[in-house]
Amino acid sequence: MKVLHLDTNHSLLINQLAELGCINHENYSDSKEAVQAIIHMYDGIIIRSRFTIDKEFIDKAANLKFIGRVGAGLENIDVEYAHSKGIKLIAAPEGNRNAVGEHTLGMLLALMNRFKKANKEIKNGKWLREENRGWELEGRTVGIIGYGNMGKAFARKLRGFDIEILCYDIKEGVGDVNARQVSLEEFRHKVDVVSLHTPQTTDTEGMINGDFINAFSKPFWFINTARGKSVVTKDLVKALKKGKVLGAGLDVLEYEKSSFEDFFTDKVLPKPFKYLLKAENVILTPHIAGWSIESKEKLAQTIVNKIKEHFFGD
Repeated sequence: MKVLHLDTNHSLLINQLAELGCINHENYSDSKEAVQAIIHMYDGIIIRSRFTIDKEFIDKAANLKFIGRVGAGLENIDVEYAHSKGIKLIAAPEGNRNAVGEHTLGMLLALMNRFKKANKEIKNGKWLREENRGWELEGRTVGIIGYGNMGKAFARKLRGFDIEILCYDIKEGVGDVNARQVSLEEFRHKVDVVSLHTPQTTDTEGMINGDFINAFSKPFWFINTARGKSVVTKDLVKALKKGKVLGAGLDVLEYEKSSFEDFFTDKVLPKPFKYLLKAENVILTPHIAGWSIESKEKLAQTIVNKIKEHFFGD
């Protein structure tokens, strides 16, 4: 089985596939068009987010048996068309769910305790205690939208707090001992914190907009470690200015390019993003919630394990 690696990953991925008898080729720089010209030679692809695997690409991949995406989602792949061609799609949400859960909790606690503001003030020679009183998480209600691998991981991290944890998901019966599944109406009425853990789909794009935010009964803290395009940033900024959103922790942004690495190269920053950069009650990180030292290895191992299970048996 010939496998083409289009993004760099942990070395165990190539090493263990080789042990299974796979022939590994690495191509980390050619254009998409150049890769399309040779993709018919390969049985498998390993990719993160270098480019989109669309219908045209899949049509060129006449012998493709699987696509392994070293990450949680498959949004850069035409899933329906790949399935119609009998191509096995493999993702690895199990590999970075713990990292996402920890990052989400860290963002929430940093927001509620004014870490960003206090840190900046001390570095500028200010020692302001009363102005930096924070809020305790105890006694509040945390709401999780999307209760899959990532949402469940965050809920597990919250078990040590004396709080109520609710979850909302379009799938029924996903609640567990860590979070009670409720209707959207109850969710909007009760929560003090909203943490987003949904995949990027046509249903979730632009989901967090003005109407959605204003339907909540109370002001709330908002965390997004899922997908940037799920949030209409200008509407979030309006809510931050009005106090409807008390603070936001954003690991992902509506404006991200598909490669995630060249966001600032054109030097043109949208006005809502400029506000986020200056806001003291906003914490930004560069899509690293699932990007820990440990998750790099876990993601690669998960992909290998799934390939081995599906194509090589035990």
